[in-house]
Amino acid sequence: MTRIWKPFLLLVISVLASPVFAEAGSNTLRIGYTEFPPVEYQNEQGEPAGIFIDLTREVVKEAGYKPEFIYLPVSRIYLYLKNGTIDLWPGLSGIPSLQGEVLESWVNAYPVQLSAWYLETSEPLLHFDQLEGKTVIVIGGYTYGGLRAWLEASGRIVLTEAPNHRAALEMLKLKRGDYVLDYRQPVEAILTQPADNMIRESELRSRYSAWLFSLASPRAALLREELDDAYLRLVSRGEAPPLRDPDSSFVIPGFPEGAR
Repeated sequence: MTRIWKPFLLLVISVLASPVFAEAGSNTLRIGYTEFPPVEYQNEQGEPAGIFIDLTREVVKEAGYKPEFIYLPVSRIYLYLKNGTIDLWPGLSGIPSLQGEVLESWVNAYPVQLSAWYLETSEPLLHFDQLEGKTVIVIGGYTYGGLRAWLEASGRIVLTEAPNHRAALEMLKLKRGDYVLDYRQPVEAILTQPADNMIRESELRSRYSAWLFSLASPRAALLREELDDAYLRLVSRGEAPPLRDPDSSFVIPGFPEGAR
């Protein structure tokens, strides 16, 4: 009898000791973050910082886990969410390329404003049709919730890419484009140079932040429930911002419905 059961017991022990099983029971969460100040960024000491990072740290702690933050370009974050290298990302909801790859948190913490930035000598963007025949500067790696793919397929709008937020503004000042498509928070954080006072803003639409959990992890659904519950407990104690209503978001007239 012992000879019969010994191989089986060895198999069970090897499975329990495997990396996949150990990961599922781990108390550490691997959290990707990127350069999106002041929401999330890497500070001068090489540490994760930002309002969403601070909230994530508190929520993860409340849920009984330890955060391990990993600084990545946004395109690498998408890849690592798909293959399970990271457990979650404090990012934005409704990213088309991540559909079927992640679970989004039910709660919405911070609104994030997508805007068109332009020179004071140009016309404000009041209707999306005004982009026809224009050159739009976009940030490398950003999908803008599917809007970039729509712009590329339109055939009536020229896109040119900048490597980062500051480079995009400099390209605008050099008139290498008519508008910069970028989010309010990171742009406002760098509008510090004297020549930046010639830059104006038109709101395009508002989006909401969310925690995106990798479906490559067997505990994705559990993590979503645990972190959502932890967030609600913090809200009830006045230690986190209240829930946001996504139905109250702003969208400019003419904004393409399929790119929301």
